[in-house]
Amino acid sequence: MLHVHMKKKLINYTIHVQFSIEKNIVVLYGPSGAGKTSILNGIAGLTKLDDGDIRLNDKILVQNGRSIIPVQKRNIGYVFQDYALFPHKTVWENISYGMKRENFTRKLMEDLNIIHLKERYPHEISGGEKQRVALIRAIATEPELLLLDEPFSALDEQSKQLGYEQLRYIHQLWDIPIILVSHQIKEITKLSSKIIYIENGKVINVKTV
Repeated sequence: MLHVHMKKKLINYTIHVQFSIEKNIVVLYGPSGAGKTSILNGIAGLTKLDDGDIRLNDKILVQNGRSIIPVQKRNIGYVFQDYALFPHKTVWENISYGMKRENFTRKLMEDLNIIHLKERYPHEISGGEKQRVALIRAIATEPELLLLDEPFSALDEQSKQLGYEQLRYIHQLWDIPIILVSHQIKEITKLSSKIIYIENGKVINVKTV
């Protein structure tokens, strides 16, 4: 269970949101610039909040705006929009960074069909393959929460469909809360069980699918 209450002043508006999610896939939906990525960064601990409380299961991550648990100890997986792979490391070196169990990780690579790419470098693989590498790298840390910032936005339609299937597989396998940032209506209808509509840093509507 994740409980989020955060307040963060940005240039054009103030993010002020409050929501809770269980072990399901939740989409933060809204126009570009609505504050969706800033919310993810606040949960992950990548940005300092002005006020708020964040709790993940039995851990208090933020209390009264003050970080209680640092980024590296929050046990949160994060897949960035550009995937943020290390260009000078192979696929395996990228994935094994932070890995907890090698057998589990190799099985994921086999299931998501990238085990044959383990000696390749990021510039040698496709966008869909990079997306899978980033997803497996995040899950290999065995997180309690997975954050994804528009992970399908740069993919062609066929790669997107495969990505949706693989994310559902990951969720079924790992059974943790997943927050997906998107402004694509297809992703919402195919993936989420709850939609949190964000506009100008506020929760405008919450819909259970």
